[in-house]
Amino acid sequence: MRSEIKGLAIILLASFGVSSLALWALGMVDFIPKFFALAMSDSINPCTFVIYTMLLIALSVREISKKRLYFIGAAFIAAVYISYYLLGVGLLYFAGYLPLWIAGVAAILFGAYTIATGLMEKSRVGDKSKIRRKIFSSDATAIGAFTLGVIVSTTLLPCSAGSYLVYAIIISKAGKALAFLLLALYNLVFVLPLVVILLAMGSVTESKRFSQAMVRHSRELSVIAGLLLIAIGVWVLTGASL
Repeated sequence: MRSEIKGLAIILLASFGVSSLALWALGMVDFIPKFFALAMSDSINPCTFVIYTMLLIALSVREISKKRLYFIGAAFIAAVYISYYLLGVGLLYFAGYLPLWIAGVAAILFGAYTIATGLMEKSRVGDKSKIRRKIFSSDATAIGAFTLGVIVSTTLLPCSAGSYLVYAIIISKAGKALAFLLLALYNLVFVLPLVVILLAMGSVTESKRFSQAMVRHSRELSVIAGLLLIAIGVWVLTGASL
């Protein structure tokens, strides 16, 4: 339990540090708490850990070296980042036509949904058996991992659509260049837990153990993510702006 808390603390500190420095440099200090709440409600989502655990299990079965683990893991994470960013660009254009209050209502609704499904321990990942087959049938190569990351990214949408849509609506009210930059920062925080698991745990076995532990605590993580979303919804509806 202590190692799990330590690992999660590293993820939180890394995520907050990166986002805070970037937003401070952009002169958006007041936006830091809201950004962090939205990005973390997405990045600590149990769905991410479910899929990553499947990948780590598949790699541990094949008994690859640590060096190859890092290479394959980095390819997978890069694919998730790129794919998720491109999906976000599409959301930005759609969100630009929506009024800001929609973001507040959506955040509260998605927050309540996240809490409810978490307490009922209902999976929000698409077809897990199909995903599992793809993961275990993919080659243990960087190209195979990258391809898998692209495919898997679409399965995260049922889990992440709430936070991502709310964020897209909020930043779409800024200039286009700033919105694209904020989208890139959001996705950096989104994949940070995967990077920390890959680099900080030390081996496939330790990484798999930590990721599985996060899945076991999916109820608590879902409640936290849901509460963060609801808080953002209240913030938006009380007249906040970027």
